[in-house]
Amino acid sequence: MWLPVPRVEDLHKAFLDKNIKAVITVIGGFNSNQLLKYIDWKLIKNNPKIFLGYSDITALNNAIFAKTGLVTYSGPHYSTFGQKLYFDYTLEYFQKCLMTDNPFEIKASDSWSDDEWYLDQNRRELINNHGYLVINEGQAEGTILGANLCTFNLLQGTEYFPDLESSILFLEDDYETVPHTFDRDLQSLIHLPNFNKVKGIAIGRFQKKSKMSGELLKKIIKTKKELEGIPVIANVDFGHSDPKITFPIGGEVEIIADKNKSTIRMLKH
Repeated sequence: MWLPVPRVEDLHKAFLDKNIKAVITVIGGFNSNQLLKYIDWKLIKNNPKIFLGYSDITALNNAIFAKTGLVTYSGPHYSTFGQKLYFDYTLEYFQKCLMTDNPFEIKASDSWSDDEWYLDQNRRELINNHGYLVINEGQAEGTILGANLCTFNLLQGTEYFPDLESSILFLEDDYETVPHTFDRDLQSLIHLPNFNKVKGIAIGRFQKKSKMSGELLKKIIKTKKELEGIPVIANVDFGHSDPKITFPIGGEVEIIADKNKSTIRMLKH
């Protein structure tokens, strides 16, 4: 097990180094929340730069925003850039989010995969993508928070959990999260006293092993009275499958969930 202090020292050095423009995590894991009590938040705030990763990195993404106001990014790991095939969509939205300031629309990918691409780059298993799944119709604009749901929930009750005021939650989980655990984790968020300030939810695509179908996800959402009246859109290209978008934790987004035509538009990133 890696000790937290040396890992935090590496993070501090990266933020202090003026030659480094972005910190991109190599992989995820399980224990990034170990680092939070040791981070010098003033150092991070005074040396802003791009910080990018997903999965377990969700704890750092949201804590940095909560403690400093610095927008961070959920998106591909450094290792993700090793993909030889079918990487165009991921690269496109990485560039749009991090290399431009203009608003942009996030369009659904044509196909997706959660295969072990790193074992055999030449035999990818692609699945046709049927686009966004609208569960609750509506329109909302707000601040993006969240990412990996079970990791985000680890911050509840701490100073590292961001304010949900006028937020739009982007939520996803990996194959270890099956329908009943996703239901439970979502319910935990809903129990928060200021959850009524949430303006909408975008749910990332589930992996095949999770056994989450569109109909089952709809059933889970429809059992939550607190979600009535806010837009909920699912099967969005982020999470533990590929391709994936890059999106800003602390950025601004507009979602229009309409069964005829749905739009996700990144406004500030």
